[in-house]
Amino acid sequence: MIEVRKSDDRGIANLGWLDSRHTFSFGHYHDPRHMGFGPLLVINEDRVLPGKGFGTHGHRDMEIISYVLSGELAHQDNIGNGSVLRYGDVQRMSAGTGVMHSEFNHSNTNQVHFLQIWIQPAVKGIAPGYEEKHFDVAAKASRLCLIASPDGADGSVMIHQDARIYAALLNGEEQIVHALHQGRTAYLHLIRGELEVNGTHLFTGDALKFTSEANIAISHAQAAEFLLFDLPY
Repeated sequence: MIEVRKSDDRGIANLGWLDSRHTFSFGHYHDPRHMGFGPLLVINEDRVLPGKGFGTHGHRDMEIISYVLSGELAHQDNIGNGSVLRYGDVQRMSAGTGVMHSEFNHSNTNQVHFLQIWIQPAVKGIAPGYEEKHFDVAAKASRLCLIASPDGADGSVMIHQDARIYAALLNGEEQIVHALHQGRTAYLHLIRGELEVNGTHLFTGDALKFTSEANIAISHAQAAEFLLFDLPY
């Protein structure tokens, strides 16, 4: 079964300095039909004005992944990490027993645009951890590039859940087919461009939930960038 999640149906938060679209219930946006998908709890598409951001705050027992789309995202935390992330960078923070952090737009002139993803870990109470990796355009062009996994395979960041996140760039008549093994589901989020997935046409910001599907066939792309989440039931 396939279920479409249209971009315009997502929750909206506009705080002046922050313009955000919530795929699943988050903050003041609550929709009992969209409370996450398996261990995937949050996909927030955030745009932050220059010099603004999320002040120091805490999390526990959550895998938090940032995928930068444009601009510069500055990270600081209380476990000794500080960096500036740009397009192609993927950050993983395991909150575990507790971590304090801030995320700010590093630029005083340009907006930062990124995806904030939360995945519920399979275990609680682990020591907090941090990791970041860079995946260039060539690594994602016309293929599924593994960017997060439970074992850090293929240079991906390691998350504490039996979930795999792939990123890809696709254009033209190329096709990608991803097999879903028994007991697995998937979620595809189209970051930008257009795609046809299992016969369904998607536009920027649209998404698909997959249950009981054997294969995911992705084709007819127009300057498309997307994330594919391979998840346990």
